[in-house]
Amino acid sequence: MDLPTRRFFLTGCASGIGLHLCDTLQRAGHRVWATDIDIDGLRQRARERTWPEDLVTTRALDIADARAWEPVYREAVAALGAVDVHMNIAGYLAPSWICDARDDDIDRHFDVNVKGVVLGTREAARHMTARGEGHILNFASLAALAPIPGLSLYSASKYAVRAYSLAAAMELRARGVAVTVICPDAVKTPMLDKQLDHEETELTFSGAQLSVEDIARLVIERALPRRPLQLSIPRSRAVLARVADLAPRVAMAIQPRLAARGRARQRAMKAEHERDDD
Repeated sequence: MDLPTRRFFLTGCASGIGLHLCDTLQRAGHRVWATDIDIDGLRQRARERTWPEDLVTTRALDIADARAWEPVYREAVAALGAVDVHMNIAGYLAPSWICDARDDDIDRHFDVNVKGVVLGTREAARHMTARGEGHILNFASLAALAPIPGLSLYSASKYAVRAYSLAAAMELRARGVAVTVICPDAVKTPMLDKQLDHEETELTFSGAQLSVEDIARLVIERALPRRPLQLSIPRSRAVLARVADLAPRVAMAIQPRLAARGRARQRAMKAEHERDDD
């Protein structure tokens, strides 16, 4: 779907969903302000993909640092003229059972996944409400719809992202700014790869994994033109997640079957990766 040329501000662009969306948007002729805390990695990706400098600007940004947002956003607005669409994509995940959770992982889940989204949404909202228009997309997860044992910190942080995003949508709508929260199932990214060796992540693998191309199509074909409150994919897993959220006892009853399926798929994927590495 062709979209009118727009100006985008993205976080988490050095890998995964953010990297692919940046690629997709610049190929379509949009201007992108691409940010990541890993600026060296981001610049390397930009060189590898030969992103044109007149379309993509790369900048370092620690999204959990409240003081870092204003100067980077001010520079983006000055260079682009305005930000039409803001996407909070960057995220953090470290699997652990409840009793094994490390202090720094507790901090990182909420600093990156929650605080980073809150700060980014606030900065974008200040700019967009002054203009009277704009669209903010916050990336959550199906873990924002159903609690995931083994990923309790990640799930809790994504629940917070979803709740905050829906509240922001209600608040900002009257001022011309739309907010969409995107809740996908597991996506084939480095974040998924790091879960292969953790038994506590077996539920992650209980469904078919999405691709970054699936997420890009969701954004381009549905989120941007329609500006819905929430998008969840795939539909079948989203319905299952809703049931688990509304009826926790049902979720506990079906968990063993899903865990067994996920465990088998996890082992198969791990074996495939090991064969590819040989």
